[in-house]
Amino acid sequence: MTSQDTVTPHEGSLRVLSTSDLAGIDISLADVVDTVEGAYRTLHAGQSDNPRKLTVKPQDGHSVSYAMLGRDGTRNVVAIKTSYKHGLDKGRDEQHYYTALTLYDDVTGLPVAMMDCSRIGSLRTPAVSALLARECAAPGARSALVIGTGTQGRLALPFLLTTLPGLDRLMVFGTHPEGIEAVREQLRTHFPDRDVEVVTDLRAAASDADVIVATAGAHTPAAVEAGWLRPGALSILVGHGLAPSTLHQADRVIATSEAQMNVTGTDMADSKGELPAVDTEFPPVIAGLTVGRHSAKERIFAYNSGLVVTDIALGHHFAQLALAQELGTEVPLWQ
Repeated sequence: MTSQDTVTPHEGSLRVLSTSDLAGIDISLADVVDTVEGAYRTLHAGQSDNPRKLTVKPQDGHSVSYAMLGRDGTRNVVAIKTSYKHGLDKGRDEQHYYTALTLYDDVTGLPVAMMDCSRIGSLRTPAVSALLARECAAPGARSALVIGTGTQGRLALPFLLTTLPGLDRLMVFGTHPEGIEAVREQLRTHFPDRDVEVVTDLRAAASDADVIVATAGAHTPAAVEAGWLRPGALSILVGHGLAPSTLHQADRVIATSEAQMNVTGTDMADSKGELPAVDTEFPPVIAGLTVGRHSAKERIFAYNSGLVVTDIALGHHFAQLALAQELGTEVPLWQ
C-alpha cells in the first residue's frame, strides 16, 4: 500500500487504535509473512531506515524499556515504537507490558495513527521465526519444537507450518497448563487437522527436532545445550530456552540485526562477556544475496530480535484496515 492509499485523521488530531479496535481485524498468517518479508527486502535495498534501538533498564532489573525509530521507504511512513515491561523480578501474572506504535505519513506530514502494538508484535515475531526457518532449516525438515507458551510461543507453530508445510511432528515444552492449552487452541484455529505433542523430556525432544524456537520467559527452567542438538538443527532464539553453547558452538550464526543482538543478547555471552560475530544478517538472506545454510549438517543459531521496520509495515497495514472500517477514536491532540 502506497502513501496515496493512506487514510489520515484531520490535521491537529490523532487517530488512536486500541487493543479491541485491532482485535477483530481479520488477517491471514500468509499475509503477515508476506508483509514482514517485504519489509526485510525494502530494508536490504536501502529504502528503509532501522536505527539501533535505545534501551533503559534500572540496576535491579525490575523493568526494561525500549524505543525504536524507523522509516519505511516504500510506504513513505515514519514511526516510533515504545516498549515497557515491568515486574521482570516477579511471576508472569504480576508483570505489566505496554507497547505502542505511532505512524506518520511522510508525504502529507500528517499522523496516520497511534496504536497498541501488542497484536502487531505477537504476529510479527513468529512470522520472522517462520521466515528464518524457511531459509535456514535443513532440507526436508520434519520436526519442530517450541519452548515456551507465552505470547510468542502460541503462534509459533501455525506460522512455522505456513512456511514449512512439510513439518509432521510438532512439539511444545512449557510449564504453564493454560499456556499449553493456548498453544493447542491456536494450532486448531489455523490448522484444525494438526495437533501438538506436549513434551517433558526437553533433552530428548531437542535431540529429535530439526527446528527449535525458544520463546520462553526469563524464569524458564529450559536451557537446551549445543550437545543435545542433532546435525543440521536450526535453533531460533526469540526469548529464552537456549543455553549460550548453542550460539558459541554453532557452525553458522545468523541475526536479524547484529547490532541489536549485541544490545539484547548479552545473556548469551561467554565467560568473557563476549558474543561471537554473526556470519550473516538476515535481510541479505531474504534478498537472495547470501544463503541461509551451506550444508545439510550445519547446526545453525538464529537470533530473532524485532526490527522496527517490520512493525511499521505490519502496523501500517493494520492501520489502513482499521481506518477503512472507521475504527478507533480521533483525539484532538494538537488542537
